[in-house]
Amino acid sequence: MVFSDWLKEIAPVVTALGVSIGVLQLWNTKRQAVTLFEDALAKEYREITGTIPTAALLGEILSAELMQAHLPDFYRYFDLSNNQIFLRQIGRISKKTWVFWVDGIKTNLSRPAFAKSWEDIGRRSNKDFSELRRLIAEDFKSDPKQW
Repeated sequence: MVFSDWLKEIAPVVTALGVSIGVLQLWNTKRQAVTLFEDALAKEYREITGTIPTAALLGEILSAELMQAHLPDFYRYFDLSNNQIFLRQIGRISKKTWVFWVDGIKTNLSRPAFAKSWEDIGRRSNKDFSELRRLIAEDFKSDPKQW
């Protein structure tokens, strides 16, 4: 077999291997981008909850004055939660991350200060937070990606 014949035989295999490596690199790059994006949202969550009284995060009841003083912080939390739901709905959030996040949203909303602030904010915000309202109405059981 002549060298040029051998090259003709092996060229498709080398090409297929190169395409496979390229696909793997693209998949890995996409996965890393999703992880970075999700990490940025997790950082935003930590920043917001850092402004909410620790007592509220521990499930304690806050005074009316403290609730009123931190209403903007609770609003930011609900806005972030609504955004997280929307991002899952359009496929920007992985299933693994969503399972973790929806559990956190449900847990926080079961805490008295969060529940009371949601009652106030939900009532006053008209049709805002439609994704969060739907998730709550469906008892946190549906996956927004399927909506």
